[in-house]
Amino acid sequence: MASNLTQTLLDPILAADPAGPRVTFYDDATGERVEVSAVTLANWAAKTANLLRDEFAFETGGRVSVLLPAHWQTAAALLGVWWAGGEVVIGADDSADVAMVSGDRLDESPEADEVLAFSLDAFGKAVPDLPIGMTDYATSVRVHGDQFRVAGSASAGAALDGRSVDEVLAAARERADARSWTASDRIASSASWNTADELIDGLLSVLVVGASLVQVANPDETKSERRAETEKVTATAAQPG
Repeated sequence: MASNLTQTLLDPILAADPAGPRVTFYDDATGERVEVSAVTLANWAAKTANLLRDEFAFETGGRVSVLLPAHWQTAAALLGVWWAGGEVVIGADDSADVAMVSGDRLDESPEADEVLAFSLDAFGKAVPDLPIGMTDYATSVRVHGDQFRVAGSASAGAALDGRSVDEVLAAARERADARSWTASDRIASSASWNTADELIDGLLSVLVVGASLVQVANPDETKSERRAETEKVTATAAQPG
């Protein structure tokens, strides 16, 4: 059975199509478009795992409270948590060891030992006026290595809101199968990742079959048809009927 969620998701993709687009992120409010390959996603995940372990002494079984939107950096950060053997808790949790919080939600930060603040800026700018005691993700993560070596056990007791790695993978595969997705699919979504089920639906069910995600924030419906054509979209992440 699976022991590490990140490696189980990424290793087959890295073997089959390391350079192809894996997550393409749009923000229609700003005009932003960022495309990351499996290699780039894995590198960012490794950097995040190294940051957690080296700067925060994060250990297998640690818990990370996540208050982040559906975004390519969120995907990388979550994969980093799982690679380090941690459990992702969606929402504010004062019992978490680390919190990952977007810059516009810092006032919602739980009383975690460490808080990583995300600007989510396309050019890697830091969160402005960051409160004392918080760590800026973009500034800190870039200095860490883009390879991660698992130390000791690779498996936490839980991976996502109390669910085990195998339970998360089974749920992701079930939802992908319900939509008949395959590795050749290019899937468009504007869904949020604000709950464990939404995260499984919108991200993990795509990765588990080796498909590619086109994630859109602040969607402008007048652009959707043209984008679907340009990005060669084959499916959408609507809930199966």
